[in-house]
Amino acid sequence: MADLRAESEPLLSRARGGRGRDCPAGSAACRSVRGGPGARSRRDLCFDQAAVFIEDAIQYRSINHRMDARSMGLYRLYYSNVSQWILSFTIFLILFLAFIETPSSLTSTADVRYRSAPWDPPCGLTESVEVLCLLVFAADVSVKSYLVGWAQFRMNLWLLAYLGVLVVSLMDWIVSLSLVCQEAAPEDSEAFAPLLLDAELVPDEEDAQVYQVFAAGNGQCSPAAGGPPVCLHRVRDAALRRREVMTPAYSKNRAYAIFFIVFTLIGSLFLMNLLTAIIYNQFRGYLMKSFQTSLFRRRLGARAAYEVLSSMIAEGEAHPQEVGVKPQDFLQVLQKVQLDNSHKQTIMEKVRSYGGDLLSADEFQKLFNEFDKRVIKEPPPRPEYLSPFLQSAQFFFSHRYFDYLGNLIALGNLLSISVFLVVDADVLPEDRDDFVLGILNCVFVLYYLLELLLKVFALGLPGYLAYSSNVFDALLTIVLLVLEISTLAVYRFPHPGWKPEMLGLLSLWDMARLVNMLIVFRFLRIIPSMKLMAVVASTILDLIRNMRAFGGILVVVYYIFAIMGINLFRGVIVAPGNGSLAPDNSSATCGSFEQLEYWANNFDDFAAALITLWNVMVVNNWQVFLDAYRRYSGPWSKIYFVLWWLVSSVIWVNLFLALILENFLHKWDRCSHLQSLAGDSDTTYQGRVELLFRDVLEEPAEEELMEKLSHHPHLPLCR
Repeated sequence: MADLRAESEPLLSRARGGRGRDCPAGSAACRSVRGGPGARSRRDLCFDQAAVFIEDAIQYRSINHRMDARSMGLYRLYYSNVSQWILSFTIFLILFLAFIETPSSLTSTADVRYRSAPWDPPCGLTESVEVLCLLVFAADVSVKSYLVGWAQFRMNLWLLAYLGVLVVSLMDWIVSLSLVCQEAAPEDSEAFAPLLLDAELVPDEEDAQVYQVFAAGNGQCSPAAGGPPVCLHRVRDAALRRREVMTPAYSKNRAYAIFFIVFTLIGSLFLMNLLTAIIYNQFRGYLMKSFQTSLFRRRLGARAAYEVLSSMIAEGEAHPQEVGVKPQDFLQVLQKVQLDNSHKQTIMEKVRSYGGDLLSADEFQKLFNEFDKRVIKEPPPRPEYLSPFLQSAQFFFSHRYFDYLGNLIALGNLLSISVFLVVDADVLPEDRDDFVLGILNCVFVLYYLLELLLKVFALGLPGYLAYSSNVFDALLTIVLLVLEISTLAVYRFPHPGWKPEMLGLLSLWDMARLVNMLIVFRFLRIIPSMKLMAVVASTILDLIRNMRAFGGILVVVYYIFAIMGINLFRGVIVAPGNGSLAPDNSSATCGSFEQLEYWANNFDDFAAALITLWNVMVVNNWQVFLDAYRRYSGPWSKIYFVLWWLVSSVIWVNLFLALILENFLHKWDRCSHLQSLAGDSDTTYQGRVELLFRDVLEEPAEEELMEKLSHHPHLPLCR
């Protein structure tokens, strides 16, 4: 009861800077907690509330959840790394069941001519795994519903949809067991699984902005000897993977070319690019709105933590008009926040710099910029040498010019390998003379080993291992050295006419040549020094780090269309002939499904369906698929494939293109923005997409924040 009463107490009063109803000075949300030493109990509750608000601000989460002591414990447990890992693994597990359930994908090939009978799991195995996953999801939606409260739950469409999907999935599971795993369409049980991923990616309505982005937007063949039929007069078209339409018509009349040129200009160059521009414009609007919401959450969570901590100042400790947060209180709260130690230490040093003065609201908000900074650890101290010669050698071998020399040597290694690959391309392995390349390979490996030892001498072993590029170079050098020693032990030292024999799939010599190709990754270290390459590389890395929502959309769409395809087209592609392994398609149309031997592109199991959808998405001879499925299943099948092409190739790919363009252009125009925010040229910000556009977002007004706080459903403020 004490926890419930704590929720109903006002968080702020007019004396604490509130904007609302009159309350007794010093009234706070944690004031009325009973039990235990009263002051200590109230203080601990305030610290816990502030810690939760800070964690919400760091993670851009909504603060509209229960704030009593018991609920906060459950809330922090739910968002702990272990709980989120369990939930993510459960999502992966229930999605993975589609590969095992009937029709199983556990075969070596999807080709209908050679595919063996798949392994069918015993009745009850996949159902047991599925019910365990459903129980985890039931616990998930129950915890979320409890934490947000009944009033918020009724207005949250995503949670309601989440609950509805769970109910339908549970009913399907019960039907499956009642029919002893013999339901007519076993794959239907997985039809709702991707929606569970949807519910996890979009925990509440404010996060639905990203998902709104997605909604805004005839010759004959002759058989060749020992192989499949080939069409000699259509080889070029097959290589281009497209069926030529214009040329046959143009060969009959020149005027036909006008139609195709006009159609190409209007359709491909104008309408498709116009569609891309429209999707990009819609995308940017929703993207900015989503980022604005994230910024508002950050500021709102920070302001809520500030108000809780500022309400703790007793009347006798400060002047009534003096409002702020004690630095020591914030430091104690920071110890409870789930944050890595490097960021904690940086923020603690920043707070200590204020001395004993109270932190104002603006100063408190600025501290949250420190959470976004990437803390650059100082490298370990270098060894100290007394000899002037050793000191000069240490300076030279630790200089960046020595790295440039290493990159130049690696470039020579790559060029030598490339040259010999081109020269020996038309030479049989038994006729090659690898003497020169063997000598060069020994020289390069010896240089890499010498470079490693000299850098360890200059930087020390801890200092050398402090750089990931050095770790990669060291591992690569060790692998090359082991292979080189093994090659010399087996094939002796290179000499004229030296021909390392093939032992197994690859000889040791061939393995060493392949590993040598990894030297190209040494050049990645020059990227930061080149503006264009740095922008491109950082754009790619940021997209990889922030593809959770877009990747989730792609998984959901692929999953749904694959299940639909299995239900519609399972079994329509039948192996040709009467059980023969080689089809007799000498009369097949050149460029057709049969002539191209596309038998593995079918919807007979989940994995095959995904590959087929991928081939259609990248427009890999997609007209062949349309023609084949029209002949095997009917003309209505074109609706399915055209719809998939529109969703995947037109909408989703254009959304992805819009994200790349917006990210790249903004980084190119404002490449120095993050460093200016940091105020330190040696400090950079962590790669979150929200931070890239921080300078173009509008900071929430204080009145807007206070108005939002005054309507907190579980910590009502004074009005």
